[in-house]
Amino acid sequence: MKILITGGCGFLGSNIACKALALKDKLWVYDNLYRHGAEKNLAWLKSLGKFGFLKADIRDRSRLDAAVKTIRPDVIYHLAGQVAMTTSLQDPRMDFEVNAVGTQNLLEAVRRFSPATVVVYSSTNKVYGDLEDHKYAATPTRFVCKGKPKGFDEATPLHFTTPYGCSKGAADQYVLDYAKMFGLKTVVFRHSSIFGGRQFSTYDQGWIGWFCRQAVEAAAGKGKVFTISGTGKQVRDVLHADDAAELYYKVPGCIGRAKGRPFNIGGGMNNSLSLLELFAELEDIMGVKLKYKRLPFRQSDQKVFVADITAARSMFKWSPRVDKRSGIIKMLNWVKNAR
Repeated sequence: MKILITGGCGFLGSNIACKALALKDKLWVYDNLYRHGAEKNLAWLKSLGKFGFLKADIRDRSRLDAAVKTIRPDVIYHLAGQVAMTTSLQDPRMDFEVNAVGTQNLLEAVRRFSPATVVVYSSTNKVYGDLEDHKYAATPTRFVCKGKPKGFDEATPLHFTTPYGCSKGAADQYVLDYAKMFGLKTVVFRHSSIFGGRQFSTYDQGWIGWFCRQAVEAAAGKGKVFTISGTGKQVRDVLHADDAAELYYKVPGCIGRAKGRPFNIGGGMNNSLSLLELFAELEDIMGVKLKYKRLPFRQSDQKVFVADITAARSMFKWSPRVDKRSGIIKMLNWVKNAR
C-alpha cells in the first residue's frame, strides 16, 4: 500500500510508521515536528528504512493539497492534532485551527484530488463530554459507572466540552459527514488511553508514560513528590500501541462495511485502570514507593471512561493482545532506555 501518516512522528504515528516499514509498504510521513520527541522519533524511523518525509503543518492547505495530489495514497492515517485538553484551555484558537480546520483541509484535499483514499481519523472519548449524567460509585481504588459493565458504546450521546472536545468533535463529525455527503471512505476511531514505546509523555498528555517515568526516577533514587489531580480514582481503559497499530492496519480491508462509522477504541474493561491502581502496579513491579500530593480535579475530567469495544471487535476481527500489566512493563523498559 501507499500510506500517508499525518502526525507520523508522534507517538501513535511513529508506531504505525514502524509497522509500515516492516511490511515494506510505501510510506510518507507528514509532520511539523512541533511535539516534544517528534525529532527523536523521526531519527528513529530513518534508522529503520526509507520513506518520504514532509515537514509541514496540517494547517498549510497548499502543502497538504500538494502532498495528497502527488502521492494519491491508498490510505491516510490522520493523527496530526493538538492532543492536550489543558493546552486547548490555554490557546483555544490554535487548538481549533489544528484539529478542526486542519482536518477539514485534509478532507477537502482527499475529496478533490484522491477520492478513493481510505481515511482513518484519530478522535477521542472527549466527544462524549464529562459523562456527568451517569451514576457513579466509589470503591477504595476506583470510580465505577453504574449501568455500564462493558463501558461506553458508540450510542453514547455526543456532548462536546472544553475547546479540545469541541475541536476534536467538530473534526470527528466532518470526517463522518464527508462519507455521507461525498462518498469518501472515512472511519473515525474514538480513543481512550493509548500508551507504549516512542511516547514522550508530559504532565498533561500520556498519563501512563508520565507516571512510569516517576516510578523509574524513584527506583533510581531521583524520585520527587509529584502531583495528581483529583482523588486518583478516575478510570480509563488502556491500549498498548502495538495493538493500536494492528487495528489501524485492519481498516482498509474492511472499509466497505466500516465506511462512515465511528468506533470506540481502547483496551476494554479488562484493561481498565485508575491512577491509584496504576500506582499499585508500578510500586509492585519496581519495588518502590511513589510519593504524591493531590490537587483539585482537573476541569472537565471524566470520572470514568472505558470503551465498549464490541463494535470494533466484530467489524475488524480484532482484540487487544497486550494486557495492562504486560504493557506497563513494556512501557517501563522503554522509559528506562529513553533515559
